[in-house]
This record gives sequence, C-alpha cells and structure tokens, in this order.
Amino acid sequence: MPVLKKIVIQDFRNIELQELAFSPNINCIWGGNGEGKTNLLDAIYYLSMTKSAIQASDKFNFRHGCQSFAISGTYDLSTESDVRFAVQVSEGAEKKVRRDDKPYARVSEHIGVLPIVMVSPADTDLVSESGEERRRFANAFISQLDRQYLSDLQQYNRLLAQRNRLLKDRVPDEGLLETFELRMAPLAAGIAEARRKFAATMDPIAGNFYRAISGGREQVSIAYRTDLDKGSLEEVMREHRQRDIALGYTTAGVQRDDFIFTMEGFPIRRCGSQGQQKSFLVALKFAQYEIMKNNWGFPPMLLLDDLFDKLDMDRVGNLLQMVAGNDFGQIFISDTDKTRTEALIDHITTDRTYFKASSGHFTKLYGDLQD
Repeated sequence: MPVLKKIVIQDFRNIELQELAFSPNINCIWGGNGEGKTNLLDAIYYLSMTKSAIQASDKFNFRHGCQSFAISGTYDLSTESDVRFAVQVSEGAEKKVRRDDKPYARVSEHIGVLPIVMVSPADTDLVSESGEERRRFANAFISQLDRQYLSDLQQYNRLLAQRNRLLKDRVPDEGLLETFELRMAPLAAGIAEARRKFAATMDPIAGNFYRAISGGREQVSIAYRTDLDKGSLEEVMREHRQRDIALGYTTAGVQRDDFIFTMEGFPIRRCGSQGQQKSFLVALKFAQYEIMKNNWGFPPMLLLDDLFDKLDMDRVGNLLQMVAGNDFGQIFISDTDKTRTEALIDHITTDRTYFKASSGHFTKLYGDLQD
C-alpha cells in the first residue's frame, strides 16, 4: 500500500516552502482556521490526483504573487521503497508529472498509482450544489479504478466541446452533428454503465457506514439518473437536435447525469440536518475507501479534513471506532481543537504524529518519528 514518507511543498496556496516527514499510521494536523491545514492535505491529494480536491482551477492554487507551484513526495509502495513523485504547475505551461524524475507520457497515466480518499468540508457541495459536483466526485473515484473510463470520459468531453462549437454556427451542418453523435454514443454508453455500477455498488456500502456512524437512526440511499435511461445517446441527441441548434449548445447526454442522495426517501439536501448531511458525506467517502481497498487489496491513503465539525460526540465516537477497526492504512486528520484531537486519537493508538499549522508553516509537536 502507498505510504507517504516525506513531502516537499513550494508556493502552494499559503505554503511558501515546507518539508515534512510523516508517520505511516496516523498524522494529526492541528491549528486555527486559515492556518493551512486544508492546504497541506490538499497538497497530498494533488500528488495522487494531479488536481486539487477543492479548487477546480489551478490559478487559485498559486501562492499570492507567484506563478507556479511544486509538490514532491517520497513513498513506500507495495513493491518499491523510496519512490519519488513530483508535480510542477506553471501559469501558461503544461502540467509536469514525474516518477523518479521520469515524466509520464500523459498525466492521466498517474491516476490510480497512489490511491487516495479525502473527506473535507467542501464535500457539502455534493449535497447542496448542482449535479456537476456529484459527477466530479464520481469521475475522480471511478478514474482511479478504471483507466478505460477516464479515457472514454476525456474523449467524450473533447467531442462534446467540438459539437458545441459547431452548434454556435448560425446554420450548423446537421450531417456533421450526426457524425459527432455517432462517435460519442459508444463512449457515452461506457460512461453511463460505469456510473450505474458505481451507484449500485456504493448504495449498500454507504448505507452500512451511515448506520454505523448514526447508530442506525436513519436510512440513506444513492441512485443514478441519466438521459440514457430514455435510449441511446444517438436517439436522445436526435430528439434534442433542433433545440440544441436553437440554444447553441448540447442539452442532453451524460454530461447532464446526476446522483440522487436521499434519506428515508427524501432528498438529503432538504430534510437532513447539518449533522446528518455530514454523517452521510463521511459514509459516502468511507464507502469509496472500502471499494478501493477491496479493488486493490490494500487500503488507500485517507485524508480527514476538519472531520469532527458538525458531528455530535456519539457520531464522532462511532466514526473513530470504525477507523480503528477496519484495517485502515495511512491517515491524515486535521482539527482546530488540539485537546479534542489528542483525547480521541491517543485513545486509539500511540503510533501517531502531531503537527501544528501556523500561517502556512508546520511544526512537528511530538510523535513516534525521529527528528
């Protein structure tokens, strides 16, 4: 399983330059709001996914006044030790991703090499915002498990962009539109099938985790909705073609898919309290973790950002019992309350390391690592 031994971060958000060594078990990052705890966890996520878990655009990841950032990490993998991965991003240039100083031919080849799951306050968008956020979550998850899915999605999006450009013509060529639809249809079918399987697999596992966190108080479910439920992409796009021409963009397809989250049959966004929504989101991410662990045969890294916010102590206790008892791998936890974190984590294990965050700088307080 991947274990992050050391990370070096330069000019990422509010982190100017930092080198840190980590415990292979639990790492706790403590500090006030805005001190950089989330930025550290997101830098770790970036090394795995070559993108932020929080910011859709890299321009928001540059430290103020900078036009580039770099992150590198040294990992122990299942079959190799001291493997170095590095990402460098500069404004106006292509993103560079390297393994042991050798660049990948394509950035997408790195996805899935360092399996990772992140739970963060930004996850509330999965409940409160549009289907785009839920598709983004599903895409990041499935892409780590299925390289064909990632390839299909990238090709579909390129063709979709070309079709949309054509639709902006005053009198678009309908024959060319049909050609795009023929090329996009098999890609859409594969994407929809992978997403349908994703929802069907996630539903019972997330439900079990939610019951464990909540003490069995409510029942939650996950369902998948797609335009392809009405027919093939060719049929759906043919039906919408005149509307697309009038509006100047594509109005049907898997780019409109959504995942429906419910509690006792009602949308969680409407009927769930903040604590219930947070419990569901944690259950969702833990289900992702369980599926990824079963797929690879080892646990991915787990990032728990501000985990205890909006959860009562019963739910926090249930959650930590799960972490302690489910063969979890390397874990990173951030919190604003040092005393709470110590009381909870020290009860689970003595194999942990604590760091204090202050204005983008991190200091090891104590732990099992040698200075």
